[in-house]
Amino acid sequence: MIDETPTSAIGLIAGGGQFPLLFAEAARARGRRVVAIAHVNETAPEIEDQADVVYWVKLGQLGKIIKYFRLEAVAETVFAGTITKTRIFHDILPDLKGLSLWNKIDSRLDDSILRAVAASLEEEGIRVLASTCYLDRLFFPQGVLTRKKPSAAQMEDIRFGWKVAREVGRLDIGQCVVVRDRSVLAVEAIEGTDAAIRRGGELAGSGAVVVKLKKPDQDFRFDLPATGPKTIDTLASVKGAVLAVEAGQSLLFDRAAMVAAADRAGLVVVGLCEDEHGDLRY
Repeated sequence: MIDETPTSAIGLIAGGGQFPLLFAEAARARGRRVVAIAHVNETAPEIEDQADVVYWVKLGQLGKIIKYFRLEAVAETVFAGTITKTRIFHDILPDLKGLSLWNKIDSRLDDSILRAVAASLEEEGIRVLASTCYLDRLFFPQGVLTRKKPSAAQMEDIRFGWKVAREVGRLDIGQCVVVRDRSVLAVEAIEGTDAAIRRGGELAGSGAVVVKLKKPDQDFRFDLPATGPKTIDTLASVKGAVLAVEAGQSLLFDRAAMVAAADRAGLVVVGLCEDEHGDLRY
């Protein structure tokens, strides 16, 4: 149950991109006082305009996050926005609390890290909510969004890529694969979706099909798959053909701009659901 007392504070652990800005705007529209924890070199400076209070931290400073939330009487928080995952190798400055947690994590995979941080916050009495609690409108819709529809051959690639992406997600490696002619060209790992699309698209030459799904045990509190105009720009730059996304289980930013860019590039953008028989429908 979300505490929607008009004056109640809600925490926002903000990464990069527009998601934290959209969340802060939506939460304040619902009467919440937004206390944002912004990450240096990740969070957009515009967060200062959208949140009521902003504290800047370095990646890994968990103790500071807890300290600031206690100071502001925050009992609920969300994670929103991206963190450049490769920064864990060269740009992390954990405090004692963060370092202690880091050393306890057996696996440095996305979900393992995020679940461990969430568990630490909840041990301190700070409940972690789904990042979409005020933003259901951002879920990717089912159906073909562009003028072009997927061809029969492209649907075969989507089905093939869907199965591969589901297995990659089950292993908590990534959420996206790039395929062509039922061959795997790239699997998203720590480098992120755009880099995977560039790598796979260059190998394809043209006609690459990108499939992006949630992980089978996806925790909706963090790290939901997300796409937007930048995804389309990247796919168009390698002469790709299709972006297929799991509808209702991922986020779509700037839909109008994204669809317009896809139509200009002659791409297919489609949201699909898997029925009880494992068949894909749009």
